[in-house]
Amino acid sequence: MKSLPDTGLFKSVPSRTEAKTDTTSRVARQIQDLEARERAAKTERLRAARLAHEAEAPVALPRKIAPKRPKKA
Repeated sequence: MKSLPDTGLFKSVPSRTEAKTDTTSRVARQIQDLEARERAAKTERLRAARLAHEAEAPVALPRKIAPKRPKKA
């Protein structure tokens, strides 16, 4: 049995404008995904550094609040 030639009957061939739009959209999504991954990695790195710094820092004792003086009449 012979196979039918690919005539594009069942799948539409995008126009030149649609192809460019699809390419632009795909590249923009890739850039956004890359930036999101970089941002998440930076956030994790900074969080770990902050937690390490807080663990090394001495605990500051709360200061006592001086009693209020009565107002002179």
